[in-house]
Amino acid sequence: MRGKMPVVATVAAGVLGVAAAAVPAVGAQAEDTGPSMAAQLGAVLADQAWARPKPGSWTPPKAAPDGLPVVINSIDTTDKVVFLTIDDGYEYDNDFVNLVRREKVPILTFLTTTYTRGEGQYFWAMRNAGSKIENHTISHPNMPTLSLAGQQHEICGASDTIAAQYGYRPQIFRPPFGAYNTATRQAAKACGIKSILIWSAEFYNGTTGPGVGYNGFARGTGSGKGFQPGDIVLMHYRKGLAQQFQTILGWIRQQGFRPAAVQNYIPASLGGDAPG
Repeated sequence: MRGKMPVVATVAAGVLGVAAAAVPAVGAQAEDTGPSMAAQLGAVLADQAWARPKPGSWTPPKAAPDGLPVVINSIDTTDKVVFLTIDDGYEYDNDFVNLVRREKVPILTFLTTTYTRGEGQYFWAMRNAGSKIENHTISHPNMPTLSLAGQQHEICGASDTIAAQYGYRPQIFRPPFGAYNTATRQAAKACGIKSILIWSAEFYNGTTGPGVGYNGFARGTGSGKGFQPGDIVLMHYRKGLAQQFQTILGWIRQQGFRPAAVQNYIPASLGGDAPG
């Protein structure tokens, strides 16, 4: 499916991208009697207003004592919610965009920006379906193997690309393989990152996980196979993602959970959308 998109999705995403770039010029028109183009685009491109947690149902993550971006691998909450995050971006399943839009499911994309070459419009469509886009480096290296300068290049370069293409500079970072060291956190801070989001469980969608088989599910702690409140679940953009996503949605609902937007449980001071 790589390199191919439905005409409607491609045109819509392309028009939005071109129009967004043209907003300042349109705003200079004096004769416009209706809503400005900027206002219309703002409504189209606005992030989804996902349900926010009730006061007292969660404990916000706290800043790290050393002043570097804090590492978060789950959310402390009593709500039966899980947070779906999807990494990389090397496969483009157009049915998945339609599914996310139709089901109104909050997800968070951690984009490896090398995969936007020739396919940047796909992630416009994902953004408009409700997925916020955050940083997963330029080329997906094992970060601790790089120097501080090398890590900073990977993180800052990815943030520059996402900001230029999608109008939002990432503030949350996910290191490839979940691997990081102190230099990773230092580089992330230098690039404007406020927190590092790992995961507590993984759905091996479209691949085989150790000890769980194809399309298996595993907890990072090894404690049980089901979901726990506040789980951050790792998935990947792989072929057949739409069907795989329906599978995990079924598991979530069968266990009495619901997907929620993780950014609504992370304070603004740490790169999320929650107050504080």
